[in-house]
Amino acid sequence: MELRVLRYFLAVAREGSITGAARQLHVTQPTLSRQIQELEDELGQMLLIRGNHNTVLTPEGMLLRKRAEEIMELVGKTEAEFGSMGEIIAGDVYIGGGETEAMKLIAGIVKELREEFPEVRYHLYSGNAEDVTERLDQGRLDFGILIQPVDLSKYNYVNLPAKDVWGVIMRKDSPLAKEKVVARKDLLNLPLLFSRQVIQPASVQNEFLDWFGEDFGKLNIVGTYNLIYNAALMVNEGIGYAVTLDKLVNVTGSGNLCFRPLEPKLESGLNIVWKKYQVFSSAAELFLERIRETFAGSNGRGIRLLRQRKKPV
Repeated sequence: MELRVLRYFLAVAREGSITGAARQLHVTQPTLSRQIQELEDELGQMLLIRGNHNTVLTPEGMLLRKRAEEIMELVGKTEAEFGSMGEIIAGDVYIGGGETEAMKLIAGIVKELREEFPEVRYHLYSGNAEDVTERLDQGRLDFGILIQPVDLSKYNYVNLPAKDVWGVIMRKDSPLAKEKVVARKDLLNLPLLFSRQVIQPASVQNEFLDWFGEDFGKLNIVGTYNLIYNAALMVNEGIGYAVTLDKLVNVTGSGNLCFRPLEPKLESGLNIVWKKYQVFSSAAELFLERIRETFAGSNGRGIRLLRQRKKPV
């Protein structure tokens, strides 16, 4: 299976027709049709349902599209890493994470490094812990910022000096908005939206579920989310109350929403993680050394050596 043919297939999937894909790829339609047919023969599966004016992916085609996109992303990342090897530290660092105020810490590190090593580029991916760890395991991310609770057994990690506070996003005109804090009993009869990450069964201690105790089974959970932005839109429409972290939704000014913290106070720690035995590019190695130097008490010897050896001129 050639990378060129995978690019052809992805173009057909993206354009929705062989004619449109051929035009975009600057190849003839018969050539493209033959390449796709040979790919189907090689895999022993029909990938496209061909109509008069468009094509539709079969279930097998949708699987190949997902895998092909992952392959092409890895190819691009690998090419960039090899292309950045040289006397000057350059290249790309791929960081994934959930929504958290602690990203300001990472932004501070990036700002410092950009001043010293302007040839390094940083790519951010937003997702929950499941999304981020999947990409880490596939090699599509160098680092992940994970909100506890999360299983760290497969990763090396550094604890970030930050805690996120849990509470409830609600409309300002809701009865609960009159209170300064939210207790367990206040949530028992309300329609609630929860992060999928914190309510799914986990192999690690889950302080979030422990906070609710036996009352968790009595909650009226009307929906779940992985990122809070869309859940906040649901709250704004009066669909329910979103249990979430503080400072992720703008509740200042004249908007309809407000945030109230849980009582007793509930906080989640954060980690920046990477795969064990990971081989990093020089750019990612630089980032990791600065993370360790800043947050884990490293003496910074590694970053000084990198600076002496490969600082731009």
